[in-house]
Amino acid sequence: MTATTASLIDRMPACRGRLTAAAPLANVTWFRVGGPAEVMFRPEDADDLAGFLAGLPDDVPVTVLGVASNLLIRDGGIPGVVIRLGRGFAGIAADGLTLEAGAAALDLNVAAVARDAGVAGLEFLSGIPGTIGGALRMNGGAYGHEIKDVLVSAQGVTRRGERVSYDNPGMGFTYRHAGVPEDVIFTGATLRGAAGDPAEIAQRMAEISGKRADTQPIRSRTGGSTFKNPPGHKAWELIDRAGCRGLTIGGAQVSEKHCNFLINQGTATAAELEALGEEVRRRVFETSGVTLEWEIKRVGVAREGASA
Repeated sequence: MTATTASLIDRMPACRGRLTAAAPLANVTWFRVGGPAEVMFRPEDADDLAGFLAGLPDDVPVTVLGVASNLLIRDGGIPGVVIRLGRGFAGIAADGLTLEAGAAALDLNVAAVARDAGVAGLEFLSGIPGTIGGALRMNGGAYGHEIKDVLVSAQGVTRRGERVSYDNPGMGFTYRHAGVPEDVIFTGATLRGAAGDPAEIAQRMAEISGKRADTQPIRSRTGGSTFKNPPGHKAWELIDRAGCRGLTIGGAQVSEKHCNFLINQGTATAAELEALGEEVRRRVFETSGVTLEWEIKRVGVAREGASA
């Protein structure tokens, strides 16, 4: 990838943000696996992002990376440009019952600002280990609520550098999915809750935190919920019935605590984690006739000559 990387970074347009060739990614993912980004771009702000994309050659693929909590990066890395939004996109401000949040703002931090401002209805965000940008892209949800329930509007930039905005209906939300074109990079959102007592909101957030700790392997190298819940079913129950609890391939394991979570036991490769997920899907279909759909997003290319 070295020669290719060198030529690609030479083709990058002018920007105020930071460009890095062959940027390591495994250390920023929750699974702690995966190859490097051919080129990493960290824009300063939305204007910098828009200008960069407007000048980026059309043939260069673009991948957006948040905190990589629900992401599996393959061992061969990610070709093209990986865009990671940083501090310039992490602001959170409350105004009455409305919050403005950047796409890089952690869901937990947004819930905390809402709590302090006496805005109820956003507590569920404290149970989602990701960013607002990720929640917008996949209609993130937890504990009976989804981002669609609190979203007023979302802002973004297209692959061609055009600034766009969507109201709630325009987002085309369905279960764990937004209908917005895949090339749109979200930069921020306007959220709205209801008046509430900060102490009561804090209590609900504490209950969510306790439930997560009791039922999920949150201290393990994991990527969150692996598969979407099929209509009329819970993914973890189907996986359990298929005898997959604790199943391993190499250093990858189906969690004993919550079997809709995959775990890197310390030596797993991305190929082993993906192969384990596919084996779980095969066994679930064999025993129940239900095809599980990945909720974890898998990106990048396999390492050449690698096998799980």
